[in-house]
Parts: sequence; C-alpha cells; structure tokens
Amino acid sequence: MTDDLDLAGDLVREAGLLAARMLHDGLDTVHKTSVSDVVSAADHAAEDLIVARLRQQRPDDGLVGEEGAAHPGERTWFIDPVDGTYNFLSGLPYWCSAVALADADGPILGAVYHAFADELWLGGRDHPTTCNGVEVVQIVDTPLAQLSVACYLHPATLPDAGAREPLLNAMSGAATVRMLGSGSVELAAVAAGRLGAWVQHDSLDWDWLPGLALVRAAGGATEVLEHRGHRWHIAGNRQAVGEIRARLLA
Repeated sequence: MTDDLDLAGDLVREAGLLAARMLHDGLDTVHKTSVSDVVSAADHAAEDLIVARLRQQRPDDGLVGEEGAAHPGERTWFIDPVDGTYNFLSGLPYWCSAVALADADGPILGAVYHAFADELWLGGRDHPTTCNGVEVVQIVDTPLAQLSVACYLHPATLPDAGAREPLLNAMSGAATVRMLGSGSVELAAVAAGRLGAWVQHDSLDWDWLPGLALVRAAGGATEVLEHRGHRWHIAGNRQAVGEIRARLLA
C-alpha cells in the first residue's frame, strides 16, 4: 500500500508540474462536446507520462484514462491528467492531476496534486488522508444547514428536470454553495473540511474515485444512488450525506 501510495503521489505531482510547464509555454486546445469541454496537449502529455510509468512499474495493473488510455488488469488505475481543463486553460487556479487505484472491492487509494497551491493529497484504505504529509483532521457529523456544498450543473443540463430539480433541492438545504470546476479539488477540500459536502450527477470514475478515497480515508462517507434517470454521487460527513440523499429523493 505504501509503495502504491508513494508511486501515486509521484505520478500526480510529475503530471501536474508537466502540465503547468506546458501551459506556461503555450498550448493548442480542442473542443470536445461544448465550448467548456476542452482538451489540450497538456492533458495528453500528462496522461502519457502516467501511463508510461505505470506500464513500467505496475505492468500487471489495468489502466483507464480520461484521454483514452485503456488496459485490463486485476487492479485498475483511473487517471485524470488535468481535472478542470477549462479552469487550467483560463488561468483559474482550480485544476489538478489525479489518480485512483481500485480493485474488486472498490478504491484502494487516491492521489490528487493541486499544482497552483502545491498541495499533494494522499489517502486510502490503510492510510489516513494527508496534505503534503500532514494528516487532516477527521471529518465529524455536522448538519447540512451549517455546511457549504460543492456541486455542478452545466447550462446544457438545465432543461433536464431530472437533474435540475433534485440538485436544487439538495443545494437548498446547505448554508452556501460553491462550484469550483474540478471535482477532485473539491473532494480533497471536503476531506480537509474546507468544503462541507459534495453532490454531482453522472460523475465519471476518474472524476469521482480519487476524491472518494480521500474522503473515506478522512473518516467521511460517500454514496452513489440512481434517481430520475441519473446516477448521483455524494460525499461528506455521514449526517450531511444522509440529508443530501433524502433531499435528492424527495
């Protein structure tokens, strides 16, 4: 576990620093599904770096990368080379490089490197969540009404009542709402107590699993549920997760 965690930390730090250097030198970008859904040469280069290292050091493990890496194995590394590419390319600080390692029982570990803040987040089944080597304070039960909640709702999703209405209901129970644009940065903040809870629909594995591991290793709760045609992902303290679940299903 320690060797895997050290490797994960090295991978996300190296990928994040590579992306930052490439951004400084100038990048070409390509739009995927919308103006805000973009990919850059840095996304591909950072994923290539992580994949090459894993193929060398963990040849029996599987790989799933946001930018297309795919290889089967008993254990699987999920790779998000630049999470928050729109922020990254816009000069906003909320982006990171993230990986998770999972097996048949779920996430083993998560690693997130927030390059702008130079913060390396590590945590997993047998390792408490740390930020730059310092263990975070364990998450404690707190009512949703006393917490901030992080979420995301794309403008194109607004006409979908099955996404809009449950999310607005969940948000209305919180003290305040934040949308930072990087799920792994937000989930690391939940693990650290900077944000109170997190809820998002149809999150992809590379956006969800690294932060999920950090939240669980900090004593928090996570849950995934199906409702109104969407798959809802929730993280935070157990009390707040329960309240969000109830509001989503109301």
